Amino acid sequence: MRLDKYLKVTRLIKRRTVANEACDAGRIVVNGKVARASYDVKEGDVIEINLGQKPLKVKVVKVSEYATKDTAAEAYTVIE
Repeated sequence: MRLDKYLKVTRLIKRRTVANEACDAGRIVVNGKVARASYDVKEGDVIEINLGQKPLKVKVVKVSEYATKDTAAEAYTVIE
């Protein structure tokens, strides 16, 4: 699944266009490298999101095309 879509489905970023713009601006880092919106997310990837005051670091647990509001948080674990 594309990185921008994963961020939207898991509700880490509210809209896919915002996720796409954040990737273009270099604010999203996957496994220590700046990632593009088209990056293919896999289980075990570590994603760092540098938006706002506090950076967020999460580890991908599950990749699924759809998630409800209740199950979205099960797709990742917060590291920092």
